[in-house]
Amino acid sequence: MQAETKNCQNCKTNFTIEPEDFAFYKKIKVPPPTFCSQCRLQRRLVFYNLFALYKRKCDLCGIEKISIYAPNAPYTVYCPQCWWSDKWDPFVYGREYDFSRPFFEQFDELLHDAPLLGLSLDLTVATTSPYCNHAGNLKDCYLVFNGSYNENAMYSFDVDKCTDILDCALILESNLCYDSMHSYKNSRCAGLRSQVTNSIDCAFLKDSFNCNHCFASANLRNKNYYIFNQPYTKEKYAEEIKKWDLGSYRSYQEVKKLAEEHWKKFPPKPVFEENTVNCTGSHVFQSKNCKECFEVSFAEDCKYIFSTSHGFPVKDCYDVSFWGENLSSSYETCVVGGDSSSMRFCDESGINTIDVEYCKLATGGSHQFGSVSAKKGKHIIFNKRYGEEEYHTLRAKIIEHMNSMPYVDTRGREYRYGEFFPVALSPFAYNETIAPSFFPLQKDESEKAGLRWKEEDKGQKHTVTIDARDLPDHIKDASDSIMREIIGCTECGKGFKMIPAELKFLRERNFPLPRKCPFCRIQNKFDQWVKNLRLIPRVCDKCGKEFKTKYTEEEAPIILCKQCYQQEVA
Repeated sequence: MQAETKNCQNCKTNFTIEPEDFAFYKKIKVPPPTFCSQCRLQRRLVFYNLFALYKRKCDLCGIEKISIYAPNAPYTVYCPQCWWSDKWDPFVYGREYDFSRPFFEQFDELLHDAPLLGLSLDLTVATTSPYCNHAGNLKDCYLVFNGSYNENAMYSFDVDKCTDILDCALILESNLCYDSMHSYKNSRCAGLRSQVTNSIDCAFLKDSFNCNHCFASANLRNKNYYIFNQPYTKEKYAEEIKKWDLGSYRSYQEVKKLAEEHWKKFPPKPVFEENTVNCTGSHVFQSKNCKECFEVSFAEDCKYIFSTSHGFPVKDCYDVSFWGENLSSSYETCVVGGDSSSMRFCDESGINTIDVEYCKLATGGSHQFGSVSAKKGKHIIFNKRYGEEEYHTLRAKIIEHMNSMPYVDTRGREYRYGEFFPVALSPFAYNETIAPSFFPLQKDESEKAGLRWKEEDKGQKHTVTIDARDLPDHIKDASDSIMREIIGCTECGKGFKMIPAELKFLRERNFPLPRKCPFCRIQNKFDQWVKNLRLIPRVCDKCGKEFKTKYTEEEAPIILCKQCYQQEVA
């Protein structure tokens, strides 16, 4: 089959479906998409609330808990302890399929009736780390988002297999790290940026490997005792480094700014990929035959994959956003994975799940179609059990009905079998999700696009007792009384409190008190991550080759292509 050009239902631009795409769709028995890849991604992200947290009473136990659903959201919401329990039966909500109405209209009714998981956590995490979201296998963590296998981690997102970290993002297998991004297998480090690996006792490094006691430098390989890319003896390094007391807020911010300016003197790593074969996109690691993929690792034969788990395989998948972890043969899903396969058009589903379509919170089951919060069941349609033969017969009839009576939204977009859930079915307002970070829209633009918008809560706020600008400059001058204060964030103005574990970490590691609230700190790193995923055309300053990188000319005045960078630096 030859390539075919289609016009996107949503943005009205043309997009191409390649022969290998048609082969994939045929293999998993779905029709080709009618939305372009970017509009498909935006549609999935509209269902992904990562950071917006509320206090809401559980509709089963009645206890007020933290939830991703606002108190007035018209859904049945259970806290994780209740949702994962055997105190309720998901099949009580089962219903017959009505062939006189569109599928998505009926699914939306079930979505409002069946209990939803208040926070996307497993039962263990809900007990040991209840103030996290979209996380699993955590112990004693606080405000960790999209992370797994961490212990004593705080105020971080997309972190895996880490211990004792604070204010970090996209780091792996590291410990005792602070204020670091995109780093791997490091210990006792701070201010790391952009692929620093296997380094110990370093600060403000960029694009460096296997370093010890190095400071404010870039492009180092197997180095010890460097400051601003200049070598020192062990004794001279110890003497010189005393000039930079990172326990002082002023000193920390000063050296951070100096390091960022210093980094510009060196060509940065142009393409963020390691051990890849035939891959395109950005931040692709140890993968093969992956096209237009971003922030993935251990993936093979995939396309349009976005932010899947680090260290676990994802194979033969298209249009998967978030999680992964031993996922195969799946298409158009968001937050799906955990030893699962054949997942199609699903949201927040997985954990030993096979052959599931159009489901929300399907876990540990197989052969489900249009279920909500169905656990450990098979041959289920709209939360009602069927015999195997009856299930397959009814499924085929429903697919035919979805095509003959499609759901049509307010903008005239038609949703037949083969499209992800319509955006109108999202339980979240557009600005409650991460979609605006990638596809910015104002309130009027959002509503015009058929998306809801949540106004800022004007309810009771914490009364600020001390402005962050009035905090002690040095951590050694911060007494325990700081934990009784409500600190005014210098960015958003909202009040926040220090927790004992954070103060203990900062004291032991000699880092200053924060001036911004945890959510602003997380959002700052999240916004930087979004920028890091872009691809900008540049020309190599050595050989003149054209290529794409994440760096603008302002961020990196000197740039080399991958081949020249390897010759000059690696």
